[in-house]
Amino acid sequence: MSRNFRRASAAVLAALTAASLVACSSEQAPQSASGDGGATTDTITLGFSQVGAESGWRAANTKSIQDTLTAENGFELKFSDAQQKQENQIQAIRSYIQQQVDVIAFSPVVESGWDAVLEEAKSAGIPVILTDRAVDSEDETLYESFIGSDFVEEGHRAGEWAVEQYDGEGMKMVELQGTTGSAPAIDRKEGFASAIEGSDIEVLDSQTGNFTRTEGKQVMEGFLQKYDDIDLVFAHNDDMGLGAIEAIEAAGKVPGEDIKIITIDAVKDGMQALADGKINYIVECNPLLGPDLADVATKVVAGEDVEKRIVVEDAAFDQEGAKEALPDRQY
Repeated sequence: MSRNFRRASAAVLAALTAASLVACSSEQAPQSASGDGGATTDTITLGFSQVGAESGWRAANTKSIQDTLTAENGFELKFSDAQQKQENQIQAIRSYIQQQVDVIAFSPVVESGWDAVLEEAKSAGIPVILTDRAVDSEDETLYESFIGSDFVEEGHRAGEWAVEQYDGEGMKMVELQGTTGSAPAIDRKEGFASAIEGSDIEVLDSQTGNFTRTEGKQVMEGFLQKYDDIDLVFAHNDDMGLGAIEAIEAAGKVPGEDIKIITIDAVKDGMQALADGKINYIVECNPLLGPDLADVATKVVAGEDVEKRIVVEDAAFDQEGAKEALPDRQY
């Protein structure tokens, strides 16, 4: 159940009392500096636990949240970086509960294992908002809303494009998965697999690169040593795709030509690689969730109903689309 804003009743009462005393001794009472009789604006204290700083997408996501949830916009933001560890997030959430924040928001490292700490937040009367990634809890009363992209649809769009472009060519593909157990890794894999089902695109191998450029490069190096007939790479995010590019070039092959690359995210580095022809197609995952989070947090604290699932609108880009979008790209 949502909690009400904290009230500055003592300050308001003092201001009104002072105003009434002046009114008794003067024909016209002076107005408050704010022009509203001395009322103050309440601040929402929001505790946010971020997954980490593993990618350009995550950096843009963090910036959007920190730039939006400011004092000027009526928020006090308490921010923590979980460094890709679920135990760090659980510890941060419990700390926010102890601090009696108004709202808790977080982007879960993995889908499972959240019920206990979310029950604690619920018992404390603190609403929880999920951003970017979902949890697999069967009890949807443990959180107010989930804001983020449709990861299954992202994977499916990437797979559909691959089929449109390459079905009939006998392409052999490797997959760079995101963090094992995370919602985007699970869903993007599912969406892509469903889209290429029935085509002649063959998946040779699939391993996690943990959403990082470094691990994406390492896994791709292993793939290149193991297989000499890779035609296509599907990376669950741009950073792993960029790592794959480094490995492909080091192996003396041309990314985007000898080995085609499809990624998800559409951050600037990825879009530049697409414009340069080193990546062939990118499905966007919009990281700018700060405004949506601020809106939902304001509503739940005020006791208003909010949508349980808020899907962020995403685009998709080929090389020409990337060239057009890059000059005005925000992330």
